[in-house]
Amino acid sequence: MANNAKEDGIMKIIDLLNKESILLGAEPKSKSEAIEQLVDLQFKSGNITNREEYKKGILAREEQGSTAVGDGIAIPHAKNAAVKAPSLAAMTVPAGVDYESLDGEPSNLLFMIAAPANGGDVHIDVLSRLMTLLMDEDFHANLLAAKTKDEFLGIIDGAEKQKFPEAPVHEEKTSYRVLAVTACPTGIAHTYMAAEAPEKAGKKLGITIKVETNGSGGTKNVLTNEDIARCDGIIIAADKSVEMARFDGKKIIATKVSDGIKMPEELINRIIKGDAPVYHHSGETAKSSETGKESFGRKLYKHLMNGVSNMLPFTVAGGIFIAIAFLIDTIAGAPQNDSFGTFTPAAAFFKTIGGFAFNFMIPVLAAYIGKSIADRPGFLVGLVGGYLATTGSTFANVTGGVPSGFLGALLAGFVGGFLMLGLEKLCDKMPKALNGIKPVLIYPLVGLGVIAVIMCAVNPIMGALNEWLSNLLAGMGSSSKILLGCVLGAMMSIDMGGPFNKAAYVFGTAAIASGNYDIMAAVMIGGMVPPIAIALSTTFFKNRWNEDERKNGLVNYIMGLSFITEGAIPYAASDPLRVIPSCAVGAAVAGGLSMAFNCTLMAPHGGIFVFAVVGNWPMYLVALAAGSVVGMLMLALLKKNKNAAKKAEKSKKS
Repeated sequence: MANNAKEDGIMKIIDLLNKESILLGAEPKSKSEAIEQLVDLQFKSGNITNREEYKKGILAREEQGSTAVGDGIAIPHAKNAAVKAPSLAAMTVPAGVDYESLDGEPSNLLFMIAAPANGGDVHIDVLSRLMTLLMDEDFHANLLAAKTKDEFLGIIDGAEKQKFPEAPVHEEKTSYRVLAVTACPTGIAHTYMAAEAPEKAGKKLGITIKVETNGSGGTKNVLTNEDIARCDGIIIAADKSVEMARFDGKKIIATKVSDGIKMPEELINRIIKGDAPVYHHSGETAKSSETGKESFGRKLYKHLMNGVSNMLPFTVAGGIFIAIAFLIDTIAGAPQNDSFGTFTPAAAFFKTIGGFAFNFMIPVLAAYIGKSIADRPGFLVGLVGGYLATTGSTFANVTGGVPSGFLGALLAGFVGGFLMLGLEKLCDKMPKALNGIKPVLIYPLVGLGVIAVIMCAVNPIMGALNEWLSNLLAGMGSSSKILLGCVLGAMMSIDMGGPFNKAAYVFGTAAIASGNYDIMAAVMIGGMVPPIAIALSTTFFKNRWNEDERKNGLVNYIMGLSFITEGAIPYAASDPLRVIPSCAVGAAVAGGLSMAFNCTLMAPHGGIFVFAVVGNWPMYLVALAAGSVVGMLMLALLKKNKNAAKKAEKSKKS
């Protein structure tokens, strides 16, 4: 069947699906086996040029979260260079297969989507139609009951013609009580599933609802100003940022895209009852979907993380370049003096370039904290304030004298951001005729002047505090440093990318900026332990894990050695009470031993690839191995023997 648009410009679902890409009555034993079968179907359809490359794209999407959306439906998908034309593959599994669904139930109807990496988006409308149809229980049941591929295709064709007649039907303008916006990172499957679920729930409840989809093919069914003005409230079911300025003054519930799929009735009822905070937009550009219900502390954390996430590329790249410079001079036998790292021309090149990138770290941190708080007006103030923190400008010496470093940058970002918010409110009282000069003259001019005065005043204080902390860390006794290493290691494992993990990592990078390299060593090793401990457990204690967990366990060796803690998240999510404590204890042991062995690290990332520049790297490996083994043994102790559990269950039934 052709994968091209019809002459009338309308492409149908069955234009992306052919008999060769359909398998009825399949019996996959696991999620991985189901993926293999679906990839084979796609390859047989003739639209995939490289089977393995396409499969890599599918698996990469699954690592972000299962594409099984519940109600027996799974929609694995990938936009990939191996796809020459958009296509679908379909498979029915009467007995169901464990596809790690959102609702915990097996999946029995699977569609795999293939989209070209650089192709047009004509297929997106078709895919949105499919997602809409799949939410109809009768449609779902009819597909499962299909005896032949022709019958399967006929059911899809008939439902599509009924649901989406080609001739446009004139409808009287509707006033919607509830509005919704859906958006997932890839913008293919979950976006449209989360759109259809509220629409069905609205019909059931007798509530008029309109849903805007922010998919990969662009924004569809856009909410108009009139829609927004008349509605009772808006549901934002999104896992990425959406345009929020238009919702100023309206009641909003902001939640995950999965909640839009799983609990649409609850969300709609909250809007109807008025159980939603009023959203107040600040700044000139769109901000993330905040509800106003967040605590002040949570908002501060989000602002900080915005700064940290934008700072990290400078920190990592610059730090590794500097580490390479030290490695080159070490190999060259350079003397351990002030010229170390620049002794050879090659080392000097890496040290200089790395230093340039590294020097941006603190200003960028402050700039993006300011931008998170006050959008573009906060960016300038934060950036300049962060730079003044690095130079240590004072009233006595404007060119620099007392650098306040990381702490000064935090102050500059937060103070500068909130300063600009206050300035924006003051300027609201100005005549509208002056609106055009506010962002280009008033905000930057006043902001620059005020942040300059503030930083010149606080740099001596923050600089002294920064120096005191550095001296405190440097003067810690061995027992105190070991305890600190244990705490930092555990923090890296407790939430694996969450607030505790980020706080420990920020502390480590700040210590590097202050010249304390042992802290970063403890932080990195603490983040390496969880995936490695899980990998070891799946290797040596196979009976604690299911088939998919054992297969994926091998990948965690690579992720752990690369300092990618997130490899452990799927395991922690499936059994948090056993996995998280085991990983945290193992990471604490590794972090404490790293401190005990006086290991140091000047690069803020890299895992095993930067071990060459780790101070006392042989003992660093010992610490990593010890922590990983401890984590493995705790997992073996706490995790249940799945084989024994199955036998016990069978004996009960008999």
